[in-house]
Amino acid sequence: MAIDKQLNIAILGTRGIPNHYGGFEECAEQISWRMVQRGHRVTVYSPKENRYPENEWRGVQIRRVFCNEDRLRIVGTFLFDYLCLRDVSKRDFDVVLELGYVPSAFFFRLKKKSHAVLITNMDGMEWQRVKWNRFIKPFVRKCERNGVKYSDAMVADNLGIQNYLSNCYGNRSSFIPYGAKVLEDVSDEVLGEFHLEPLKYHMLVARLEPENNIQMILDGASKSSVQQPFLVIGNHETRYGNFLKKRYRDSGIIRFFGGIYDFKKLTGLRKHSRLYFHGHSVGGTNPSLLEAMASNARICAHDNPFNRSVLEDDGAYFSLPDDVIRLIDSMNPDDRIWGERIESNRKKLKGIYNWDYVTTQYLELFHSLLQE
Repeated sequence: MAIDKQLNIAILGTRGIPNHYGGFEECAEQISWRMVQRGHRVTVYSPKENRYPENEWRGVQIRRVFCNEDRLRIVGTFLFDYLCLRDVSKRDFDVVLELGYVPSAFFFRLKKKSHAVLITNMDGMEWQRVKWNRFIKPFVRKCERNGVKYSDAMVADNLGIQNYLSNCYGNRSSFIPYGAKVLEDVSDEVLGEFHLEPLKYHMLVARLEPENNIQMILDGASKSSVQQPFLVIGNHETRYGNFLKKRYRDSGIIRFFGGIYDFKKLTGLRKHSRLYFHGHSVGGTNPSLLEAMASNARICAHDNPFNRSVLEDDGAYFSLPDDVIRLIDSMNPDDRIWGERIESNRKKLKGIYNWDYVTTQYLELFHSLLQE
């Protein structure tokens, strides 16, 4: 098959585009319109409840499928994934790109009804998430095995995940990372809105979940000798969010800002923070880490293979609350090494974590599979 042959591509596993939710949605948004620009037909499957009203976005077809996740919860997610895969099996797609495997991998046998190749972005080690109970974890692990077994090819967005898949299953996967938006002109106007001063606050941006090590970070920050505001950005109207608010209500420095979805505001807050903390640990390349790199932030990341494969030597690392205390207390914003780290991270974004390059890698993988 010629490398420039038009492909009919379906992208599944997201809450639809344009992105109003998370990392996979951003990936679907960024690569889909770029693929259309390069002459391919692309359909992104979306829940009927998606707020975008049109059936096309920047040349990408949007196919709506019943979900009602708000009312049906996990049952709605299962139903959505099943109906998407069933619909795909009836259509003339060349490639089906599944972003994530839970719980869609439970229905991957449906691919036998289609001639399309099925490629799965395996995300992180989902079964390790603290939120899963002892009954759900084995099921999620089973879904991971199904993803490995029934996919024609797998994508790992992080070298740590690629190594994990190789060690556990002996399977080869293609390393294709995420990309990140890079804003060249970042204003400090947002600081006035939140009554902040440059380099006189610390912050994190995350879903408030235990595996993101938020308690570890805040325990350290609250005990450091540098008592400057610490911004916690993420929805805190959850069970774990309420636990955190209660734990740190008397700290005097921990401020729960809730979710902030204005990209320019987030970029400004990250750039002007004294230190930016990234606690994600379950695996994969987290988009918020790339966004922090793109913001010229001084990044302190939880010490695990996934974060190290992205940051390499261009960040500081912590494993305990005492590490957080040490990093905050010893921080010198004018230290030359931070400037070198920031510049190195920017180079990675241009050369590796670049949406145009990511799109090229996906298309090369699609064509190589269809030529076999």
